[in-house]
Amino acid sequence: MITLSLGEIASITGGTLSPEADPDTQVTSFVEFDSRKITPGGLFVALPGVRADGHDFVSKAIELGATAALTTREVGAPAIIVPKKPPRAGDNSDLATNDPDGAAAGVVEGMSRLASHVACTLTERHGLRITGVTGSAGKTSTKDLISAVLARAGEVVAPPGSFNNEIGHPYTVLRCTEQTDFLVAEMSARGIGHIAHLASIARPQVGVVLNVGSAHLGEFGSRENIAVAKGELVEALPSAADGGVAVLNADDDLVAAMRSRTSARVVTFSADAERAASEGADYYATDVSLDELARATFTLHSPKAAPQQVRLNVFGAHQVSNALAAAAVGIECGMDARVVADALSDAHSVSVARMDVNTRPDGVTVINDAYNANPESMRAAIAALGFTAAARPGVRSIAVLGEMGELGEDSVEAHTALAHELARYRVTHLVTVGLNEATEALAARARQRGIESVEVSDAEEAAAVVERILATPPLGEEGWDRRDDRDVVLVKASNALRLWAVAERLLPTSNLDVDRQ
Repeated sequence: MITLSLGEIASITGGTLSPEADPDTQVTSFVEFDSRKITPGGLFVALPGVRADGHDFVSKAIELGATAALTTREVGAPAIIVPKKPPRAGDNSDLATNDPDGAAAGVVEGMSRLASHVACTLTERHGLRITGVTGSAGKTSTKDLISAVLARAGEVVAPPGSFNNEIGHPYTVLRCTEQTDFLVAEMSARGIGHIAHLASIARPQVGVVLNVGSAHLGEFGSRENIAVAKGELVEALPSAADGGVAVLNADDDLVAAMRSRTSARVVTFSADAERAASEGADYYATDVSLDELARATFTLHSPKAAPQQVRLNVFGAHQVSNALAAAAVGIECGMDARVVADALSDAHSVSVARMDVNTRPDGVTVINDAYNANPESMRAAIAALGFTAAARPGVRSIAVLGEMGELGEDSVEAHTALAHELARYRVTHLVTVGLNEATEALAARARQRGIESVEVSDAEEAAAVVERILATPPLGEEGWDRRDDRDVVLVKASNALRLWAVAERLLPTSNLDVDRQ
């Protein structure tokens, strides 16, 4: 987040300062829901939940370094107090489900206003470019592909997994800083107006609509109503003159019809070569073929550029459409088509073990990113681990990290610097794999930062260590066996270490990666 004083935050959120709060005190770190994940200078959001009320943990957050808390009542500590927001009749949002008095909605509204201010500031002053992605299926996969493409052009913030609702969206926006070049926002809806609300928090310049399916059909009543909701994204875009770009799936008639609902410049994509020719799609695929594992290879066609070969390494022909959407975003953001194609190929050729997020039946989430590693991708993966764990109060975040190869004389320094990232994202456990100078330096520095660290020689030892951690409930966590959201594990290293074997051991062979609505 950008640095703001408590007085500024109170003004932005429509809140008042508690007697304990100094209006000139500055928030310099991240916003967090879990008091145990607060970093010094952060802002604690006292979110009431089903199992616990964040207001009861404000004092703990302050002890851990929070500058103040965002609350709906006085708590005897520095706070920005925002009004409650009682639910509207018929509100079927995720938030309204367990918020009878509107306390949760109140703090989320305050957080959303803060996120909107940050997004506007970064857009106007620092050139932040925001891409919104919606659709009935494939949002998470496409968001990840877009992020992989845009990472070739700058620093990217994107939500982990499907962090796409009225809580996760502003939280993700508030991870952006002055150094962030791109925000990729995944947007879901359970009703009409939901996406419009999300888009109002951080107005995208680029909007991607993938498809209109039958997810939540019972709540919407018809696919046409779902289309109304999904199309709110393109309605929120700036005009073409102001740089707005709508990226629409020409293969879905309900999506293609959204052209009439936006003043942004419209570009289309199609995975159907015949339809692309007849409809005049801007981005399309030809020569699509699948290997024995249903991984697609195709030729990417884009405006004013030579065709490019793309070889995917995720499963299913439907991923061609997702890749085309990602290509359109990258090229419309000014990237070279060859760079985009290379980024897609790199992301997909490693996606089985690169930002491949799977959740076990017991609620443990494994982020398998073990195909390759460099300082930039290490930082991104650690951020993903931190973001994912941050949404799960009380869980452990476990980073299983191997050596980054081919760094030469900067290897020790580059590995040591990762300890700062681990601490920044409140990672609780580190397992370094490979007994060498670089990983030993990382483990030593991580211990200095208060991270429980274990050094092992190979993947088998690493898997055994992680299994022992997972087998014991976190200290003080009651009802652990009844939870469906447990610890988060990141596995990350250069491919030569074959560290993906750790993820394979931790995940059941039948586990599937399914996009969540």
